[in-house]
Amino acid sequence: MVAGRYKSRTLRRKKVKTPGGRLTTHYLKRKPKKAHCAECGVVLSGVPRERPYIMRNLGKTKKRPERPFGGMLCSKCSRDLIKKQARK
Repeated sequence: MVAGRYKSRTLRRKKVKTPGGRLTTHYLKRKPKKAHCAECGVVLSGVPRERPYIMRNLGKTKKRPERPFGGMLCSKCSRDLIKKQARK
């Protein structure tokens, strides 16, 4: 019987084959949701879906795209915003 803390679906279950040949279940924390555009809500590409302790060890350019509004707005929305600012 599993311990009570593992019964909820808060933790992700992963089947792992041990060196002895047995199949065991490892309980892992789930990954966070994908990053979304602040303007239109579309899923952002180029932004990894990782837990904070992994994101902390990534380089700056691996965390989000290297462009204005990278990691906040999608390319279409950032393009529109830059055009709007230039026309002012």
